[in-house]
Amino acid sequence: MSRCASGVDRWRRRTARVGLVGAALAGLVAGLVVGGPPAGASAEASAAAGGRKTITGEIDGAEYRVELPARWNGTLVLYSHGYFLAEWVPEGVQVANRVETEQWLIEHGYAVAASKFKNDGVGYGVQDGVTDQVALLDWFEEHVGEPRRTVSSGMSQGGLIAALLAERNPKRFDGVAAMCAEYDTHATWNSGLDITFVVKTLLAPGEDIELVRAGEDAAASRDALAAAIDRALETPQGRARLALAGAVANIPGWYAAHEPKPRTTDELVAAQSLWTKWAYSYGIGPVGRTELEARAGGNPSWNTGIDYGRLLARSSQRDLVRDAYAAAPGGNLDADLKRLAKAPRIRPDAKAVAYQYRHGIVRGTTPAPVVTLHSTGDGGAVTDQERWYADQIRRHGNSASLRQLWVDRGGHCSFSSADELVMLRTLLDRIDDGQWPSTTPTRLNASVSAMGPAYQKVLDLGTGADLPLEPAYTNFTPPRMLRPSR
Repeated sequence: MSRCASGVDRWRRRTARVGLVGAALAGLVAGLVVGGPPAGASAEASAAAGGRKTITGEIDGAEYRVELPARWNGTLVLYSHGYFLAEWVPEGVQVANRVETEQWLIEHGYAVAASKFKNDGVGYGVQDGVTDQVALLDWFEEHVGEPRRTVSSGMSQGGLIAALLAERNPKRFDGVAAMCAEYDTHATWNSGLDITFVVKTLLAPGEDIELVRAGEDAAASRDALAAAIDRALETPQGRARLALAGAVANIPGWYAAHEPKPRTTDELVAAQSLWTKWAYSYGIGPVGRTELEARAGGNPSWNTGIDYGRLLARSSQRDLVRDAYAAAPGGNLDADLKRLAKAPRIRPDAKAVAYQYRHGIVRGTTPAPVVTLHSTGDGGAVTDQERWYADQIRRHGNSASLRQLWVDRGGHCSFSSADELVMLRTLLDRIDDGQWPSTTPTRLNASVSAMGPAYQKVLDLGTGADLPLEPAYTNFTPPRMLRPSR
């Protein structure tokens, strides 16, 4: 077996069927044990050792959980979860990215709360998330008390919800903590279409694959895309075309949270293809789009007028594409770009586009300080989202109210509880003091280390392993988004 082939096989063995990475993370985080919620808008409270109180219930069909410490310090952290696939819905209601974060916050006097959103939180629930979280905040203020300060936190799609909550309710939130967030989800779905369009056109020509409006054919179309990706990994030309598919959406070649970034061209492409398969073919591919289209009243994505040669020229992954084609006997990048240019395009439904602009894009106002946290190798919520968000804040908000933090890892939302808590404490210091504390990587990593070994575990979505990692805060400049919505 060749060295290149063995590298591809090694990356393939490291993955498991995880679906959309944000949803898998939510499904794999364990340890949140709560009682079943009563029906209607009722609530049920139970006292734990030391005076901690757990309250569960439903508001307008959305399950919620509130955790109150024995001695509340007046701060409420309202958490918004990420995108759930129907196959990956966690038990109970998460109130933090990791259970250790929840425990630390409660032990230090913070109240934490979250809604699961209607429909068990499944799918593109941004509109529901904003509505249900405000309803929970109303309930908290009426039945527990008005917080001295309220932080809106969230991960992945929930990071968008966290930012929207503060933008649309400027007097009710004192800060925003967004992890691995997508602030322009309309751009994500358009880029996801670009990825699957390249796969279908170059790797599965003539196959019956519906990329949008798939209806009853959605699962078959999803599986056909995944099979085409698997076949392509077997040949140098196939790997070159996979590199092109990932590059048109800035997808990095780093999938594993517990592994260093791959170095060889074949290993980079193989890692990149895991994002292409699981996040963009399985996650927000034909099946995920069917759910979104039902909410939006049609297909919101398009590639009319898109020149994939121009996208590639601006891509952060263009060198990987050139290297992959150079290593592929008979590979012809220009010819493949011409095939893409001639392929029939996909048009959107105006009603669905309007829905996405209402519910899937932040404006960038900053009524409260915002801190963000992102993994440098994230291919589920690509790092270009952070650059775009900073640009929007420069136009519509106050750049001094924003701090963007980075950890140098592969994977989506690949943070330890120490990473999460250091980010939150950075925001709380800004709220209290009116100025940001030092956010140099050296200081942040020292703070992570000081949390101790119990707070250092990081979940790898490909394997499900939850292992301790060294602190990895770093400086990083993300690429420009290729298809921003504005």
